Amino acid sequence: MLRLRPYNKNDAETIMSWIKDEKSFYKWTAGVLGEYPISVEQFNTVSNLMAFTAIDDNEIAGFFTMRRQRESFEELRFGFVIVNPEKRGQGYGKNMLKLGLKYAKEIFAADKVSLGVFENNESAYYCYKAIGFEDVPPNEIEKYNVMGEEWDCLELEIKL
Repeated sequence: MLRLRPYNKNDAETIMSWIKDEKSFYKWTAGVLGEYPISVEQFNTVSNLMAFTAIDDNEIAGFFTMRRQRESFEELRFGFVIVNPEKRGQGYGKNMLKLGLKYAKEIFAADKVSLGVFENNESAYYCYKAIGFEDVPPNEIEKYNVMGEEWDCLELEIKL
């Protein structure tokens, strides 16, 4: 049974081992944590956020963070969402994020959760859409220069 627990710094090596190449790293972090490859110490800056590790049968299955957009907890933002590659395509991402949404609503009384996803990260995009996230019509599309390419970041949200 999948459950969430607070992120523990000892989880870093396992989570980081899921990223096998530079392109995957930037799809996951947008370079916010630093340039590829990052150290365990750099990754552990996520401890400053509300970071969660998803556990299935005492094995790390996924990870994501939550943070406030403003002073209040009415709107939260998910970030750094990742699932163990061996568990992808089996519903772990959807279940992990559903648990995160439940936590956001029941613990923080959030009304809305948002996130950004690169247009070229189709599997993540469709995972988010499958649990009810909706596209936010952009005022202006956020663009990132990654590995010599320009990547568009799509904005999604879900009302709780």
